[in-house]
This record gives sequence, structure tokens and C-alpha cells, in this order.
Amino acid sequence: MKRASLLTVTWLLGACASTPEQPDLPYPVSVLTDEIEERFLAALPGVRAREFASDMRTRAIAARVDIPMDWKGTTGGEPGMALEIYVVNGELRFSDFALGPGGYAYVPPGSLGFALSSDIGAQVLYFLDEIDEAAVIRAPIITDGRQANWTEVRAGVFERELRHDPGTGARAWLQRVEPGAALPWSRSSATREGYLVEGNTTHGECYEGVSSTWDYLPGGYFRRPAHVVNGGPPTSAVTSSVWFLRELSGGTVEVVPTCDTSTPTP
Repeated sequence: MKRASLLTVTWLLGACASTPEQPDLPYPVSVLTDEIEERFLAALPGVRAREFASDMRTRAIAARVDIPMDWKGTTGGEPGMALEIYVVNGELRFSDFALGPGGYAYVPPGSLGFALSSDIGAQVLYFLDEIDEAAVIRAPIITDGRQANWTEVRAGVFERELRHDPGTGARAWLQRVEPGAALPWSRSSATREGYLVEGNTTHGECYEGVSSTWDYLPGGYFRRPAHVVNGGPPTSAVTSSVWFLRELSGGTVEVVPTCDTSTPTP
């Protein structure tokens, strides 16, 4: 059975330099996307990508892609891979569907190739992944994420689901955190990656029992391994902040009382 997995090779040229109060972590946090070196993306001729991670063996990739004006292409550049796209800025057309900021698309393997185009250009999050054979969602999802309702999951914290596969538990969702919202120390049993779409926020990481705080502005990216404790009192939204988040397998979230030396580390 082929299992989806997050990527094994990362480029961190845009990572924030740690201070004495911020330890060097073995996973990427507060990566500055705009400072990552641009690369051409073979699957989308004529565009440039800032890669968060890639795997040469599987051809999987996680990146932010800048699509120029008057561009045309297709989703068929990497057959056999699942494609996931979230529109950050601009407009991208999926055949007859115009996706503006907040637009989301998921195209599983075996789907007919969609024509892609952009008249005004677009900035999108772009993910190619191996398919998990346990996946239930086998039809494309193309939706305007701004039309879905926000669900309050705790005081000042809201979520908007984009995709949730009942077979694998894989998820993609938006999370909005309002100033003053309290986030507890917690850990997920699945690897999680996120990109700050809008806002200004700080987030706590707990590594080897040491708490550190990292600042995020729009374009900030992280990829946190499973079971790593994060959040807690160091976490706060300076302004209303929206994250794009995803996990490739079903994860359960456990709230823990504190950051301490018993915390599992990657």
C-alpha cells in the first residue's frame, strides 16, 4: 500500500535566524517565504516557485508559486500525484472556475487534466503528494474557501474546513485566531504544515523542554513533526490572523498542561 508522506528534503534559505532565546530547531519554523531562492517548476512551465520542501524520489513538492499574467497551463504535469492548491493572491482559473484569494482545489490522481490560466497573475500554495490508497475522496474539489462558514472551536479561534478525507483523515483547513485568544499547549499525532495568509502573530514551540517564541507575518511557513508540543502562553495574535493548515494523515490533538522535559521531540 502506497502511503502519503510529508517531504524529506527541505530548503530553508528563508528561515529566521535564531536568537539566544530561540534554539535551533530540527524542523522549519517561521520560514520567510519571500527570502527562499526561486526555482523553475517543471510541472508548470513558465512559473517560478519558492520551495518549502521536495522529494526527488516521489516527485512530491510543497511550494508557493508565482504565476505571471497571461499564463496558461494544465494540472497534468505530474501524473499519478495528488494536487492541492490554495490561492493567496490574484486569480487562477480551473477550466471554467475562477478562483480568487481563498480559492481552493484538490485534484486526485486519475482525474482528467484541468486547463489552468491566469489573466492578472496569481500567488498560490502548491502541493504535490503521493496518494494514500485508503483515500476516499477520488473526485476533484474546487471551491471558493471564502464562502464556507467559520466554526468557533474555542474562544477567539475559528476554523473553516476545505478538505477532510474520511479514509485517511487527511485535512486542509483555514484557522483564524483573533487577538486575545488563548491557545493551550498541545500536540498533534500527525505532521502539520502551515502558511500564514494574513495577520501578525507569534507562536510558541516546545523543544527539549524549552519554550521559544517565533514571529510570523504573511508568508511565514512552518512544518512541525508529529507529537511536538506547541502553542501555550507564548502564542498570541497581534492582529486577526488566518492560517492555511494541512495534515496528510488523521491526527488527534492532545492538550498538555505545560512545556516540560517529558515532551516527545522529533
